[in-house]
Amino acid sequence: MPFRKACGPQLANSPTVIVMVGLPARGKTYISKKLTRYLNWIGVPTKVFNVGEYRREAVKHYSSYDFFRPDNEEAMKVRRQCAMAALRDVKLYLTEEAGQIAVFDATNTTRERRGMILNFAKENGFKVFFIESVCNDPNVVATNVMEVKLSSPDYRDCNSTDAMEDFMKRINCYQASYQPLDPDDYDRELSLIKVIDVGRRFLVNKVQDHIQSRIVYYLMNIHVQPRTIYLCRHGESEFNLKGRIGGDSGLSNRGKKFAVALNKFVEEQNLKDLKIWTSQLKRTIQTAEALQLPYEQWKALNEIDAGVCEEMTYEEIREQHPEEFALRDQDKYYYRYPSGESYQDLVQRLEPVIMELERQENVLVICHQAVMRCLLAYFLDKSADEMPYLKCPLHTVLKLTPVAYGCRVESISLNIEAVNTHRDRPEEAKKGPNPLMRRNSVTPLASPEPTKKPRINSLEEHVAVSPALPGCVPQEVPTQMPGQNMNNSQKPS
Repeated sequence: MPFRKACGPQLANSPTVIVMVGLPARGKTYISKKLTRYLNWIGVPTKVFNVGEYRREAVKHYSSYDFFRPDNEEAMKVRRQCAMAALRDVKLYLTEEAGQIAVFDATNTTRERRGMILNFAKENGFKVFFIESVCNDPNVVATNVMEVKLSSPDYRDCNSTDAMEDFMKRINCYQASYQPLDPDDYDRELSLIKVIDVGRRFLVNKVQDHIQSRIVYYLMNIHVQPRTIYLCRHGESEFNLKGRIGGDSGLSNRGKKFAVALNKFVEEQNLKDLKIWTSQLKRTIQTAEALQLPYEQWKALNEIDAGVCEEMTYEEIREQHPEEFALRDQDKYYYRYPSGESYQDLVQRLEPVIMELERQENVLVICHQAVMRCLLAYFLDKSADEMPYLKCPLHTVLKLTPVAYGCRVESISLNIEAVNTHRDRPEEAKKGPNPLMRRNSVTPLASPEPTKKPRINSLEEHVAVSPALPGCVPQEVPTQMPGQNMNNSQKPS
């Protein structure tokens, strides 16, 4: 990436500095980390620069809230130096390390500090977007302090009562000089969003571009309520037994046993208002039918489209499309099957699913190997390079529980045997790129493209044999069909 001249024109693709604003214990770091995870997942290189970490590096031993008193001139000097060090790293990341978005995670509660950041951005040709988290609910603040702040390195050798008292006094140090963003007057020209009372209300001002609008949309969909997300693949299919990819085959006998075991597992979880989502493919629908609960079909959850390689074994692909086979092994994330999809395409297709998962509470997603890898990569903050090789075995449920700054995962095998469909990264791919590499956007020229195989031969093949469930009310979720209304469902072309 070429170095951008200072004070140059602000191009449409200028890097962006996201500036967090707010008192301590208002969820700024939570938002920073979660937003960064999302942006990296959709392919926008993003990194958090937490000024608190710079401060802890500069001041090895934290003594008390006195360090944050506005009349502590020596400490104020150190804090400013830490902020400047973080901004220098922001510049390095955005100009020399191919970063597109840097999240400047600090309180930034005064106009003087925010003015310094704006001048820095102007000098380097960066856009600026402010995110202010405002919360005046003492219960929410106290909960945040107890769950997150007391485990901070600042209070490693301190009991919880003393730590809580010290941190509340630290908040008071900022409170006296806090100048909230004022989009109606002083800050009317700034691009910003105010997140009020953990998402109860939002105030948005002067969104500049597409990426800022996506950030706003994302922030308006997340919540902090306790919930659990369950991810699993369909039961073993007939094509799984034959080693064939894609297609729309039904469950094998062992796959049907898994569906029964999954029903028992769901009952044991005793979850309130559990939502169940499937793809529009037969094997996930048959798995969900055994649960005897309402479910919703999402076309977006269909397995990755293998194009001309649909319903083939990997051995057949190697023999009939040797160059395509080699290309996919070299860069599995970006490789696109001829007339089909790549993992990169799949991530874009699954973005609405992620948005809706963030809005919901308890959800069970019954999906497919590539789809489950993409979803898991989002929640576990895995890179595009790692994503296509995440292990998502058949007949195993992954229980995801969001925690303070991430997600806890528990793998639960339901003890029904199944074939292993995982392919490890080839040794050749670990050695780096080679001359076969091509850009994803270029039409594959390795071999002639035969007529793409349809996923099903006729509509009748896809009609469910089981009757509709009584008393099931379709849920209003974008792009899906009610799982119990099978007669109108059909496979995507």
